[in-house]
Amino acid sequence: MARITIVEDDVWMREELIDILQKEGFEVTAITDFHDVVAQIATLAPDLVLLDINLPEQSGFEICKSLKSKGIAPILILTSRDKLQDELHGLHLGADDYLTKPFNRDRLLARIQNLLRRFEGQPGLIDGGSFSLDPNTFTLYKGPQSLLLSANEGKILLALVQNRPEVVSKRALSELLWGTDQYIDENALQVNLTRLRKALRQLGLENQIETVRGQGYRLRGQVKR
Repeated sequence: MARITIVEDDVWMREELIDILQKEGFEVTAITDFHDVVAQIATLAPDLVLLDINLPEQSGFEICKSLKSKGIAPILILTSRDKLQDELHGLHLGADDYLTKPFNRDRLLARIQNLLRRFEGQPGLIDGGSFSLDPNTFTLYKGPQSLLLSANEGKILLALVQNRPEVVSKRALSELLWGTDQYIDENALQVNLTRLRKALRQLGLENQIETVRGQGYRLRGQVKR
């Protein structure tokens, strides 16, 4: 059963959406406290977010942008704003679809089913033991906390997670980051490792990466079987 979170401040509209979706067999949660909406949605981890734009505490556009940065998708914007520039702005921020009110019930359900099919089977979060990593966005998750890594930091961490408990050589990491291990100053790799370790510390994940002298790096901890 797909889980849908509704972000809609109009009570009547919200109740109508809940009724429509529940009758179609979806598990529905509606946001009613519009403070820290992104954190609430991240905790719920829905399969799809139905997002209004005109909200009391924060613009739906800002929420959309934050959700995409955390790899939370898909997002269907459902709004009374019917101007092309609003639709384009929402799509440029990462919204996966855009539908205006008043909406046709069957059209809404068709859009939702299309999005769920599109995202079905896409790689989910990778278990790093003490944390999770989105391999598509390089967003790092630990409990309710999340952090968007840079591309290089994400590539290194993903390689370490996928190879743990084995050591990943400096050469392999250099090829991963720059496509070659030639003419690469080892200090450049060190700088990226230092930045990654600093990022991990922000989520209380100190000492996750072990340096194996003369060989490379590996992730500490046991692999879950």
